[in-house]
Amino acid sequence: MHGDYKASKEAFVSGTTGSTVLHINAICSVGLSSIALHSALTSRVAVFRSMPFFVEWILLSVPLLLSMTVYAEAPGALSVLLSVATAVLLLLPPTENGAALPTKVDDGTTSVRDMGHRSEFQVPLPPLPALSTYRAHMMLMTVLSILAVDFRVFPRALAKCETYGVSLMDLGVGSFVFSQGIVSAIPLLKDPSRLRKPLGYKLFNTLKKVAPVAVLGLIRLMAVKGTDYPEHVTEYGVHWNFFMTLSLLPVFEVFTHGVILHIPIGLLGLWIGVVQQCLLSFAGLGDVLLNAPRSNIILANKEGLISLLGYFSIHIIGLSVGTIVLPPRPSFFRKHKALLNGGRSTRLDLIAPRQTAKVVAELFSCALVWWSSFAFARLKLDVSRGMVNLPYILWVSAFNTSFILGYCLLDMLFFPTRVSHVKDSSDPNGRRVMLDESSTGNRAPLLLEAINKNSLVIFLIANVATGLINLSVKTMYTSDGKAMLILGGYAYCLCAFAWIFRSRRLWRF
Repeated sequence: MHGDYKASKEAFVSGTTGSTVLHINAICSVGLSSIALHSALTSRVAVFRSMPFFVEWILLSVPLLLSMTVYAEAPGALSVLLSVATAVLLLLPPTENGAALPTKVDDGTTSVRDMGHRSEFQVPLPPLPALSTYRAHMMLMTVLSILAVDFRVFPRALAKCETYGVSLMDLGVGSFVFSQGIVSAIPLLKDPSRLRKPLGYKLFNTLKKVAPVAVLGLIRLMAVKGTDYPEHVTEYGVHWNFFMTLSLLPVFEVFTHGVILHIPIGLLGLWIGVVQQCLLSFAGLGDVLLNAPRSNIILANKEGLISLLGYFSIHIIGLSVGTIVLPPRPSFFRKHKALLNGGRSTRLDLIAPRQTAKVVAELFSCALVWWSSFAFARLKLDVSRGMVNLPYILWVSAFNTSFILGYCLLDMLFFPTRVSHVKDSSDPNGRRVMLDESSTGNRAPLLLEAINKNSLVIFLIANVATGLINLSVKTMYTSDGKAMLILGGYAYCLCAFAWIFRSRRLWRF
């Protein structure tokens, strides 16, 4: 790559100071509006119960792309347009989808003997469409922005901030880690006794799982250095990258299992964030990050190394949200911990009815705590994604908890579920019940389910595609019209890939 253009390109994405929290929330709210329109169509118009790929792409991907480019200065206008269409559809009566057949489940507890024949990964988790939607929308926003930032149609205020400030891309990095924390709760929910298993056993299995991600980090390092690709050194350092951070967080989590047994996970995450801030403010790490010369291999990668503890805090807070939203009721994991600490062998069942209202109530409480803490922290401290300081940790936690709550509320609005319990006469103990669920067929949009199923693979392809496009096109000097055509084609191809492989998981992580 030509030296002058490389220097200009690095300057183009450097020195930004960001936007405002309200502006970023408004941009991301377009995602909620697009889901509301999609839900209105599927619940009110029978022909749209099963949408073709192109319609789903128009409804779910295009609004996100527009919100960060053409409508970036006025995202509220785009949300209003989508909301008006939704309001018109709400004038129609819901379509009938029929009631589900009764399903046998336990009353919420079952003995280890009854479940002993199931392995850890065979115990089912009840589906939560709102979570699938949230994770897929977060991934879409991430992969769209990593290419869009290279074009002038993407406002500089939304690019990653140099030192302090808030921006859409700053939020995306933390949200990716938060989402990883949520899904990290799955093994603990399927087998809470994992908390007490030998450390060596858990480390071996975790290292085996994250090894491919670490290898991807090394491959990316060699690719960037080998092609002289423009890079922002102050983001992670000379050699460090985001894949390396992602590969280490699950390993760190294993060492906290003994603590998780005795204190709330969210509180642990907050304490880690406080420790990170103390190290930045009182131990001199903040000054090291801003001013220390890159005189050795450690200081050459000071951004990536110093930010690790902050990202781990976000990961743990995401884990705490995962233990609330993934099981059938938010108290599920807390009760398990109490049973483990009391030495009891009773196991609660993951296929009990989902208590959505209680999940929503807990999410609302968590969001209120995180937003209040964020407001308090900002009285003295500025947000810094580079340092991953306490205000940044609280902002990411508040945002993601709030938007998961928003998707849950949309599900409750458009797809209300009525559950009735009838005793199963075939059970001699009279403890088993029959669940008769009557709903309008709630599920995440097929395109978003497809993206969620292979999200890491799509993220990798997006990174490769972004590199190839930047090597082929001088994105800095591309007109807005041409930029939108490239971005639209890029978004279409990524979504088409996800759609083609929607019935197959290409890589488990």
